[in-house]
Amino acid sequence: MSYEIKNPLLPGFYPDPSIVRVEDDFYMVTSSFSYYPGVPVFHSRDLAHWEQIGHVLDRPSQLPLGADWISGGIFAPTIRYHDGLFYMITTNVDHGGNFIVTAEDPAGPWSEPHWIEGAEGIDPSLFWDEGGTAYYTGTSSGKDMRHSKIWISRIDLTDFRLTGEKKKIWGGSQILAWCPEAPHLYKKDGWYYLMIAEGGTEHFHAVTIARSREVMGEYEGYDGNPIMTHRHLGMGAAIANTGHADIVELKDGSWYMVMLASRPYGGYHKNMGRETFIAPMVWENGWPVVCPGSGKLDWTYPAPALPEAPVPALPETDDFDDKHPGFAWNCLGTPKEGDFRLEDSCLKIRTTARPMEPTNPETMEKIRSGRLPHVNCAGFVGRRQQHMSYTAFTKMRFEPNEGQTAGLILLQNNYHSLRAEMTLEKGRRILRAVKGYLTQEGEVTYHNVERPWQMEICGEREWHSDTVILELKAEGQKNTFTALEEDGTRHVLACGLDGSFLGSETAGGFVGAYVGMFASGNGKEGSNFAAFDFFTYRPEE
Repeated sequence: MSYEIKNPLLPGFYPDPSIVRVEDDFYMVTSSFSYYPGVPVFHSRDLAHWEQIGHVLDRPSQLPLGADWISGGIFAPTIRYHDGLFYMITTNVDHGGNFIVTAEDPAGPWSEPHWIEGAEGIDPSLFWDEGGTAYYTGTSSGKDMRHSKIWISRIDLTDFRLTGEKKKIWGGSQILAWCPEAPHLYKKDGWYYLMIAEGGTEHFHAVTIARSREVMGEYEGYDGNPIMTHRHLGMGAAIANTGHADIVELKDGSWYMVMLASRPYGGYHKNMGRETFIAPMVWENGWPVVCPGSGKLDWTYPAPALPEAPVPALPETDDFDDKHPGFAWNCLGTPKEGDFRLEDSCLKIRTTARPMEPTNPETMEKIRSGRLPHVNCAGFVGRRQQHMSYTAFTKMRFEPNEGQTAGLILLQNNYHSLRAEMTLEKGRRILRAVKGYLTQEGEVTYHNVERPWQMEICGEREWHSDTVILELKAEGQKNTFTALEEDGTRHVLACGLDGSFLGSETAGGFVGAYVGMFASGNGKEGSNFAAFDFFTYRPEE
């Protein structure tokens, strides 16, 4: 074949991939956390070219989300196909726990959630044996992450109910392995294989495997574990965090593994989060060998023995002429009707009460206590950062009231961002570049909410128009914000801002950076909108 498979397969924040083949078609889903719509679905016919065909969870009734913490929401989906029906099983860690949705077409529509009573933990998966019996695998809760184990139970998929014994079957390849999670079951040559992730989803992440002659166990770990990791390569490796995998067999009997991994840049900073990668896999002496001959991920692999099937490239510019946003766009939290509008060939974002970051202790306390109006969604629409260097720009029209803000933002999570915004201060319209972050006082944690938050004004100027083109130019970890007048006159707001604090090692959490548009009332509900005529994201690599 004349084409190659290139890594990352899905660049940008697309973690925890799960894959299934149905005849000549491959489908893949990834985690989405607190972004809406949830669980993007991709299709390919050659494993190299992937096109997003929708989202599994694209209705508020399917996906209740808050915006209190981006790293909540939807964890680790699994996609499977059985008897003409697609199944997606996942966890909403903030609202309801583990559930299943089904569809005849993976592009949708998908059913309403079927909540699974008594299914503890996260990262659920489904498996059917030859007789059609369905099994559920998940993670159990221990006294800490070293005492968790993988468990299994039969599940009745007519009424989505666990049946029979719930049995703990493996705790990972190491004694008291850290974070055994992401279980998937497969059967090959009379063996049941249980593949999991362990080591935590950062530098020590790994894929390990065990097998049994009986689906309910006992499972024996492979002496060659882990079957995939980059933790031994050190912090100078170009690809890090490899783990949380799924595997797929092609018609010709060849195998591939998809997994998450990250690309550090500008030091050990992984701003784009955990991305989807792919690698070839073979079986030797009854066990899988990933990346045979090297044992580590490469940037390219020879194409499988499949006809090349290119897909349309995403356009650089969205002019918002369609009545529905493209699949690349997400908002933060489940939106309320009227928060966003596509009309008059522009995207309009209402000045919701929620700030992009807690601008003062009083607002932060209102968010925590639920006393801030309409806290379920932020006034934000964005797309994933997918490149180390890029240019993003948008044309905005905005007439702010005192204290309101709107503009262009590079967002890592609730407390870490770089942005260029328009605001009104004492009757003066101001453009400013802003850095929002938590100080490094104390440990970097999942929520981080006890660490002090700071906002720095990195540059500002008075602006005498309600219209501006805002530009962000990222050159590795250096970020420059520029404001353009309608005649093209350029005004640099801030030059060379260091973006390394947007990496998860500093910011905490499980997501990757987004770049997009926002509007906020900063604690006060507003009825006015910021209007964006277009948005361009242009790779510079």
